Amino acid sequence: MTITRLAADVEIGTVDPTLLVGGVLATLAYFVVGSGVLAAGFAVLDALTPGNLRHQVYVDRNPNAALLLGANHLALAVIVVTAILTSSDGFAQGLVDSAVYGLVGIALQAAALVIMNRVLPGRLVALVTEPRMCGAAWAVAVTLVSVGLVNAAALS
Repeated sequence: MTITRLAADVEIGTVDPTLLVGGVLATLAYFVVGSGVLAAGFAVLDALTPGNLRHQVYVDRNPNAALLLGANHLALAVIVVTAILTSSDGFAQGLVDSAVYGLVGIALQAAALVIMNRVLPGRLVALVTEPRMCGAAWAVAVTLVSVGLVNAAALS
C-alpha cells in the first residue's frame, strides 16, 4: 500500500468554528462558576474558623488549617464536577444547575462542620490555629470529603 493510497482512505473532515467557539465559551463559563463556588466555600470556611484562614495557611503555614482548606476544596470540587457532568444539556440551565448545586454543597459542608464542632469533644474549628498537625484535623478533613462525596452522589 502506498502513502498516496493510505492518505486517500483517511477522511479529514471539517471544523465548525462556531461549535469550537461555543465550546470554549462554555468551558470558560463553567470554570467561572466552579471558581466562584470554591471562592465562596473558602469564605464560608474562613467565617466558621477562628482567625484569618488565608493568613494561617499561606503565611503561618499551619498544617491543620491547610488540611481543612484542602479537604473542603476537594469536596466542593467533586460536587461542582458532578453538577457540571449531570447538569442540563441546555447551556444556561447547566450553568444555573452547577451554581445552585455548588451553593448547596457549600451549605452542607458548613452544616457538617458546625455539627461536628457541636457533637464531638473539643472545639474542632479551633484546631486550625494549632501550629502542630493533629489527628483531629485529619478526621475532620476526611469527614468533609466524605460529605462532599455523598452530596455529589445525591445530585439528581
